[in-house]
Amino acid sequence: MKCLILAAGYATRLYPLTENFPKPLLTVGDKTILDWLVDDLDTAGAVDEYVVISNHKYAHHFDAWAKTKPQQITVVDDGTDTNETRLGAVKDIQYAIETLSLDDDMLVIAGDNLLDFSLTRFMTYAKEKNASCIMRYYEPNDQKLLKCGVVTVDESDRILNMTEKSPTPATHGCCPPFYYYTKADARLVQKGIEAGCGTDAPGSYIAWLCNRTEVYAMEMPGKRYDIGNPESYERVKAEYRGIRS
Repeated sequence: MKCLILAAGYATRLYPLTENFPKPLLTVGDKTILDWLVDDLDTAGAVDEYVVISNHKYAHHFDAWAKTKPQQITVVDDGTDTNETRLGAVKDIQYAIETLSLDDDMLVIAGDNLLDFSLTRFMTYAKEKNASCIMRYYEPNDQKLLKCGVVTVDESDRILNMTEKSPTPATHGCCPPFYYYTKADARLVQKGIEAGCGTDAPGSYIAWLCNRTEVYAMEMPGKRYDIGNPESYERVKAEYRGIRS
């Protein structure tokens, strides 16, 4: 399995912290955000390569970080230099697939979110479903739902509908940026782009895919910590205690 880590954003809301430094390498506790994610995933022994998808501005930071890690980590530079010229998450995923000729099951995750539970539970869930999968949690705040992927599921967790940043969210089922693609579904990313699926938000591909094949949404067994601005970063540093056993 390959793990694609989305890290090509410019995190402009975190300036000046991230004006010349990538958000995924900010420190929370005694580790960077990326360290928390990769070290956890590596406990399952299922990922044989981690692919960090970066923009050109920050790629050298990720190259330096990768050299400190024992895992097989490849940094892909998407060639963009500014927030205005960014490719968007779905195009970045396809860019990495094409650049590295990837043809495998894929875990696709945002490099700037933390969880207080192990992602290996999500990997196990996806293998049991034998299908592409996402995660979901109940988001009570209506304003936050406007900025998220929102999902409707049936009693078996199968996705009936998914929207990204809808002005009229159908449910309170919010989807964080953690996805599992089967090999067959990873091969369809370019087709989704050509069909007109959104390319900025990473969940847009799943919103397209779930209308064409079975995709499931696991209810999260814990909490997600999203770092969006300096205030939330300070809050996460104060609150986050790592992955619960």
